[in-house]
Amino acid sequence: MKFTDRKGGIKDRMHKLLLLTLMAAVWTMLLALQIDEEMSIRAMFEAKRAVNRAAHAAAQQLDQGALAAGVARIDEAAAASAALQYLQANLRLDPSLSPLPGSMLRDPVEIAVFRIVNADSVFPYTYRNELYDYEVTLKRPGVILIARVRYPRGFNVMGPIEWYVKGAAELVL
Repeated sequence: MKFTDRKGGIKDRMHKLLLLTLMAAVWTMLLALQIDEEMSIRAMFEAKRAVNRAAHAAAQQLDQGALAAGVARIDEAAAASAALQYLQANLRLDPSLSPLPGSMLRDPVEIAVFRIVNADSVFPYTYRNELYDYEVTLKRPGVILIARVRYPRGFNVMGPIEWYVKGAAELVL
């Protein structure tokens, strides 16, 4: 028994099956790229929240000795410690800012800028950093924090995404 069909027969069906298989592979790859992009955006938002929380925590570290004298100052050592603790807790990092197991990151986070603007400055104080394209105006003592965060891509073909995440907070009394 010979299997024949309309013009083209089995050969035509094989071409269509091969085309369908290739298109399914392409669609699957495009879907995977889209999911990877969405995960990177989520990681960026989490990094932004972590930097904002760290800057806010640092800005709330009052210098008790200066406060007793009637001056609202940020304790620089306590502010740096609080900022590191918040970054570690929110991004799942160890004390050297390297990712812990289960973290969304694979590379260490680097603090590019940690600047405390204290009561000895004239307010409103405008901080400008052209290197990181950042400008913020503080109305009272505060903290500026810029952290370098690298997000690993899901596909080795594409390199990691790198952001300089910026945040600032003022002392709240």
